[in-house]
Amino acid sequence: MGRRRSSSSSFLSLFIFLVSFTSLPIPSLSSDTDTFVFGGCTQQKYTQNSPYESNLNSLLTSLVNSATYSSYNNYTITASTPQDTLYGLYQCRGDLSMPDCATCVARSVTQFGVLCPQTCGGAVQLQGCYVKYDNATFLGVEDKTVVLKKCGPSIGYDDDAMSRRDAVLGALASSGGPYRVGGSGQVQGVAQCVGDLSSGECQDCVSEAIGRLKSDCGGAVYGDMFLAKCYARYQTGSAHSIYSKAHHDKSTTDGEKTFAIIIGLLTGVALLIIFLTFIRKVFEGPDAYLHAPALENGLMVDYL
Repeated sequence: MGRRRSSSSSFLSLFIFLVSFTSLPIPSLSSDTDTFVFGGCTQQKYTQNSPYESNLNSLLTSLVNSATYSSYNNYTITASTPQDTLYGLYQCRGDLSMPDCATCVARSVTQFGVLCPQTCGGAVQLQGCYVKYDNATFLGVEDKTVVLKKCGPSIGYDDDAMSRRDAVLGALASSGGPYRVGGSGQVQGVAQCVGDLSSGECQDCVSEAIGRLKSDCGGAVYGDMFLAKCYARYQTGSAHSIYSKAHHDKSTTDGEKTFAIIIGLLTGVALLIIFLTFIRKVFEGPDAYLHAPALENGLMVDYL
């Protein structure tokens, strides 16, 4: 009897070690994707261990899983009562690979536990992705509210730099598609809409963001204008990088390696658990089932 208890304890300890090992923080990606830009939370809070919390866990898990194969998605978790129904979406930057997108969304989701503990709604924008959830529907609703405005130091009046900036922003405004990138000389620009907007709504939102950039940032070396459903950004010269091909290539390689390591570890854990379970059955005999604890609830990964 004592031997069986020791064997079961060792098995459980090894299982906990393996799960803890696979839960170690993912190696940091470049600041081009995981740098925090802004976040916000609703004032309304939910009760711990409530149906709302369970639905939120399901929603955030779905968002993280979906980001492994799609750069945008939205979900609605329907509940028996309207107040427990949840809406959520994520949007990755248009140039990210799937591994980088998945890692960025997972990092964004982990921010909610610190930034928005037990709040019914929240939003996090990292350099590489955007995640939002709420119990009030916002999917497919155009929203041009200014969420974040940031203008760099003024370079004074530089006719060439300002002409190039206006040309880049003008090209972004007239381009099609939800993700737009442009450049001229030392000036770079990028704009993107959230995927739940129609093409017309996206165009309207980007035009609004670009117009505000020109009027609010004037002759600044860089400018960021984040509206609720889109953003527009530019930089001149040596200002902070908003888009870097060389940097992106390195980020993509690192992200793919990280993604492969995670999948490999999870597969290894599953095989080890199956093998150790088989070994325990062989050595303990059929009566071991009489002493084995029952697993009543499935394992839920809480991203908050």
